[in-house]
Parts: sequence; structure tokens; C-alpha cells
Amino acid sequence: MAVTAALVKELRDKTGLPMMDCKKALTECDGDTQAAIDWLRDRGAEIFEKRAGRTTDFGRFGQYLGLDKAACAMVELKCESAPVTTHEDFIQYADDLAQAAAENPSATDADALLALPCPSKAGMTLAEVKDEIFNRIREVFNIGRIVRIESGCAGYVHNAGTISGVILAVEGGDEESARDICMHIAAMRPTVAQADDLPQEVVDAERQSLRDAALAEGKPENIVDQMVAGRMRNFLESQGVLSEQTYVKDDSQSVGKFAASKEMKLLQFVRWELGDDAEESNSAGSEDAGE
Repeated sequence: MAVTAALVKELRDKTGLPMMDCKKALTECDGDTQAAIDWLRDRGAEIFEKRAGRTTDFGRFGQYLGLDKAACAMVELKCESAPVTTHEDFIQYADDLAQAAAENPSATDADALLALPCPSKAGMTLAEVKDEIFNRIREVFNIGRIVRIESGCAGYVHNAGTISGVILAVEGGDEESARDICMHIAAMRPTVAQADDLPQEVVDAERQSLRDAALAEGKPENIVDQMVAGRMRNFLESQGVLSEQTYVKDDSQSVGKFAASKEMKLLQFVRWELGDDAEESNSAGSEDAGE
């Protein structure tokens, strides 16, 4: 069959690949469009195998969020270059990964996740979509960390230089307020959600130390406890307790007081920076974040 310009254009529209690649595929397959698609897919797999060892220092975090959701998730999707992180298909794929992770608790690693159906592409698995996108952009991208939380969550992704992503589980409150706290987490890097998440012996030792110091200063017993309470808040904030940190959007109150004003309980959070596997996370409730 003759390979016409119309046939090449049709294949390009279906695959998104360059015209010359489409023409070569059709020529190799005697003008058979489906065979040409398979040929391009096989060639893409060969190219990927050769490039698989390339470093993936860029990327973004896909998120599946909602305070009304039974479970939410965040997935790290890494790639070779910064421009790919803004590619429409790459962004959609990252979010598809997060949705699939949230809806399938058994998908705790990349292989299990890739075997699942793609939420936005009927009839295709996430692995097939990954191959399809690679064929178009010809750049290696890999799945990094996966976290799933069985709770309604808000989230935030910061994309300025190094990318950071935050997912926060809460009870009550509203989407906007919870997202604002996620922005605070991204900026202020807390380590735990509540004081109760610190080792109790550390908290008790500091409280006793502050009490002894106040008494040594000659302070009356009837005001020592009040002084200790105030100084303990400074200590807890220094330890990275989210609820005790001064809220970045209103320095007249703590994050905990802001959350309480919105009838919101802070349960747990995960804060990641791209490529840094020593993620910061905390669980203050019965549900644990998991990878």
C-alpha cells in the first residue's frame, strides 16, 4: 500500500509522534496503520531500554485529594528535564497515578500501580499509558514514592526550583483552610503534627527543666506553672510541632488555634521534596501514611 501524506498525518494524530517516525513506521509496515502503531510501540520499548539508566532529577507530585474522600494519595513522578514537568500529559499521568493509588490500597509499589487501569484512559493500564507518553516525549520517567492515607485530605504542591509536595489529613474544617495549612507545612517544614507525637520522655524532661529553672529564679510557686506553659510552647515550636508553630498567614495565632477556629483536627501529614527520600511525615491519628 502506498504511504500517502494523509496516512502519515492520520498516524501522527493517533500517536502524537513526529511525522518522519510515522512515515518510517508506515513504510516498514506497508501502509498498515495498526501494524505501524505496534511497530512504533516496539521501537519505543527498545529506546526506553537503552535509556532506562538515565538520571531523573526533575519531576512533580501527583495528588488525589478531597476532604470528602475516603482515601487520598500523593505519588512522586520523576523525569529527566524540567520542561517535561509542565507537559500536559505528564501532569495528567501524575494525577492518574495518585488517583489509582488512593482507590487501590494493595498498590503499594510502582509495579503494582502500573498494572492498574488508568483513570483517565479507558481500556488502558497505567503501564500502557506510560509507554505511550514515552513514545511521544522520548524521555525516561519513573515512579518514585507513593503515599496513601485513609482520610479526607488537602494538599499543596510548590514548584519553584526544587519541588515540594504536601498532603494533610484532617477531620472537619474546609478545603481552603486545610490547603492554607498545607502551604504553611511546605514553607515551615514541621516534623510532627501535635505535641503528643513527640517522645513523651522528651516533653516531660523539658517541662521539668523549665519548672526547675523558674523555681531557681525565685519565681512564686503560684505563677511557675503559667510560666512553664508559655515557655513550653516555645520549646514545642522549636521541635517542629505543627500545631504550635506560628501560622505564616497570621502571626497573631498558632496553626493549632487557626485549625480550632475552623473546627478542624489535624491528623497527619506528609511533606516531600523531590528526590529526597527522607520525607517528613507525621501521624496523629489511627491511620498511618504508607508507601
